[in-house]
Amino acid sequence: MRQNNDQGALQQPIGSGFNATSTANDVIKGIDLTGKIAIVTGGNTGIGLETTKTLAAAGATVIVAARDIEKAKRNLEGIANVELETMDLIDPGSIDAFAEKFLASGRPLHLLINNAGIMWVPLRRNSRGIESQLATNYLAQFQLTARLWTALKEANGARVINVSSQGHQFGDFHFEDPNFLHREYETLQAYGQSKTACNLFALQLDHGGKAFNVRAYSLHPGAINGTELAREASLELFLQMGFCDADGNILPEVAASLKTIPQGAATTVWCATSPMLNHIGGVYCEDADIAGLAPDSSTSKGVRLYSLDETNAKRLWTLSEEMTGIPFELH
Repeated sequence: MRQNNDQGALQQPIGSGFNATSTANDVIKGIDLTGKIAIVTGGNTGIGLETTKTLAAAGATVIVAARDIEKAKRNLEGIANVELETMDLIDPGSIDAFAEKFLASGRPLHLLINNAGIMWVPLRRNSRGIESQLATNYLAQFQLTARLWTALKEANGARVINVSSQGHQFGDFHFEDPNFLHREYETLQAYGQSKTACNLFALQLDHGGKAFNVRAYSLHPGAINGTELAREASLELFLQMGFCDADGNILPEVAASLKTIPQGAATTVWCATSPMLNHIGGVYCEDADIAGLAPDSSTSKGVRLYSLDETNAKRLWTLSEEMTGIPFELH
């Protein structure tokens, strides 16, 4: 199967045998990653840490890119096959320095897992004036992937995994004002835009990447208990999303729907390693399978078509080159 996923053409479950309760250890069973090189951004906390542990235990050498090195050292202590490097995704210079150091090692890159992200933050901008969620959650993915492109090609069988979110349903990409210069800032709209961009990027990257045996995927890990993603969230935001009562107590039905961290990392690991995806790319996944389409806002499951639009994917690629100052030609 070699066709593209434009307009969601391939968005239907393929019977992986896994589900929402499957863990990262479940999906990696029987898979040997000896000799493979992986990079995991934010691989020292939450589902990134679980992803790192799982890939390393399967034999991969995992380079963890982290902002807080001392914290990362503590969290990664005792885990074999792991290398730790500094990178701050909101700082373009930090991304370039990390990529240059990896390329200087002369190694191929088999797995690039763009895991790190932020959510529920007030309006901030990076040194280029770009809104922080767009800069961190998406443009950093674009820049890092572009800088590591030669190493991905050298692997002769690489995958790029963009950890997106069901939150892409909060909003399409706003091409006229992506940085909230002329409209009121709304943190969930900014988050949704950044995650829609992750999906569009995976779609377009897979288009050109498969000629070099590089495939790309985006995914929703699930709503997960115990990560640091909500460290700046206000009670008002949780009330707005229907997560808790007025006293800040999480609603029982919400608590029952949350995944554990090992369950939250499962879809990332499945996208990175499943042989079922050897000839399928550019798809959005959830619950360790390809997701179905969500035609409208009546369901929180699945992927919205606007985040798999071929025209918007091409348009976003061009805009991303302009915003980062990086020409990213797939050759």
